[in-house]
Amino acid sequence: MENLLERFIRYAKINTRSDENSKTVPSTLNQVEFAKMLANELKGLGLSDVKIHPINGFVCATLPANTDKVVDSIGFIAHIDTADFNSENIQPQVISNYDGLDIVLNKDQNIVLSPALFPSLLELKGHTLITTDGTTLLGADDKAGVCEIIEAMIYLMNHTEIKHGEIKIAFGPDEEIGRGADLFDVKDFNTAFAYTLDGAVLGELEYESFNAAKALVKLHGVSVHPGGAKDKMISTSKLAMEFDSLLPQSEVPEHTEGKEGFYFLSSMKTEVEEGEMHYIIRDHDKAKFLARKEQILKNAAYLNDKYGANRFEVILNDQYFNMKDVIQDDMRSVDLALKAMKNLGIESKISAIRGGTDGSKISFMGIPTPNLFTGGGNYHGKYEYVSYDVMQRAVETIVEIVRLHAES
Repeated sequence: MENLLERFIRYAKINTRSDENSKTVPSTLNQVEFAKMLANELKGLGLSDVKIHPINGFVCATLPANTDKVVDSIGFIAHIDTADFNSENIQPQVISNYDGLDIVLNKDQNIVLSPALFPSLLELKGHTLITTDGTTLLGADDKAGVCEIIEAMIYLMNHTEIKHGEIKIAFGPDEEIGRGADLFDVKDFNTAFAYTLDGAVLGELEYESFNAAKALVKLHGVSVHPGGAKDKMISTSKLAMEFDSLLPQSEVPEHTEGKEGFYFLSSMKTEVEEGEMHYIIRDHDKAKFLARKEQILKNAAYLNDKYGANRFEVILNDQYFNMKDVIQDDMRSVDLALKAMKNLGIESKISAIRGGTDGSKISFMGIPTPNLFTGGGNYHGKYEYVSYDVMQRAVETIVEIVRLHAES
């Protein structure tokens, strides 16, 4: 694994941010170029069937079986895009033998990564950490996963005494904007089950995700000169405030945890006459999820009735569903991962994702796909970091899953 750290830093420096406003697949040219680079590197490593899928932009490759036993193919998946935070001029910093104290990310701007604010850092004392310089994200979500999968394939190619069936790998675009797996080619990937490497802390194993939808609330007001606005003007800013006040104010991301769902007003733009509110709606429980969507519609209907006009227009779109509904019917992937971590002395941490992964969609397409840890934390911002030590353990876990699967 001597190349794991070098590979991660090299990949992290490349801007592969996705763009939800783009209509192309992948959504950004940077992702296209990164995919081409990955494909060339995978070919150079000696993997087979390396290609960039012409429809969905996934980089796919195969490690052929090296056993005569009949073994189902399994897969490992990660995404190449990063989130909507500054991704230009990423400068990773390596902190060796972390001492558990504050890490000054940027002295000039007084940006500090502190265990006082992020106590999970204390669990990484003695680790080698890779951080940002305080001005960008890092991109461990999910380039850590990409690197871990590649290094595991290299290890297996260099250790032919480890017998395994056919292994498929895929690196896809646009996960961060919720479109990455929409066009995933399940028939072409053709595995019994798979894993996304898109988690966080050591031992994390997730096979339950949110049900997810987004709601666009269009606001229609009345604009007149403020000097003569009495009983005439209807400001969409005021409409937005009124609409949001009807939602449970405690059921927002900053006041929920675990399996508690929420409404999140992610962005809003209002002029006097026209405005838009963008919500994401999340819940692990399907019935509660449906009720949340219905609440949005009821609020709009109530306010439209109050104003006697169509001031609120709601457009709802489902994004993904709880992958547990699929995986619970075929737990081989989960059981195998639990056994692999036990063999490696890793304490497993089964949790429900407060979000979604490509695995959420791929599971419903027919390939059960739980999510494994990568070692990162504080994703999507300047305080993002990853533990190199945990990255190594993720590589070991992939290799052990592959070995155990062939044995079974």
